[in-house]
Amino acid sequence: MKYLIVGLGNIGDEYRGTRHNIGFMILDAFAEASNISFTTDRYGDVAHMRLKNKLLTLVKPSTYMNLSGNAVRYWKEKEGIDNNHILVLVDDIALPFGAIRLKPSGSDAGHNGLKNIAQMLGSAAYPRLRFGIGNDFPRGCQIDYVLGRFTPAQREELPQRIEIACDAIKAFCLSGIQFAMCNFNNNGPAPAKGTATSKNTDNNATD
Repeated sequence: MKYLIVGLGNIGDEYRGTRHNIGFMILDAFAEASNISFTTDRYGDVAHMRLKNKLLTLVKPSTYMNLSGNAVRYWKEKEGIDNNHILVLVDDIALPFGAIRLKPSGSDAGHNGLKNIAQMLGSAAYPRLRFGIGNDFPRGCQIDYVLGRFTPAQREELPQRIEIACDAIKAFCLSGIQFAMCNFNNNGPAPAKGTATSKNTDNNATD
């Protein structure tokens, strides 16, 4: 059985390690833990691996965020993968830092990467893993925030949170989205006291 795991981010050294690139960071860690490397291919950096009896294609699109759907559609069709076996890794300002939420489908919540994927697939019914980056920014500073880098305290905690996200990917592939949701959707830190919990998730800062 085949799966497509797509980490969203923006290419270029200036975006490396930014909050908006957490999808790339998770996928890099997932590949490294499996001792596999990415190579440049159509629409991005691509790696192939086996997870028990599952065949996984990992993709980091080389387009900017708002054209991510080109890579998803191409590799879905090339590998013959069903929409429900696609998992998109994406940042989310509506979640506290490090929190993980998996869903089998849903709206794009203002995220242009997810919006383009739905357009290219002709459906929003594809699984996604949202990784919380928090929303501790003044009004009007959202772009600077999502394109900024994690705080020193967050960077210290980030490897553990990314490892949990990698475990969620494995659970999704081996046991399905419902199992992964039940076991990982509450596996995240609670919002700090006084932290805003805005539902404005228009976090695509770079097209």
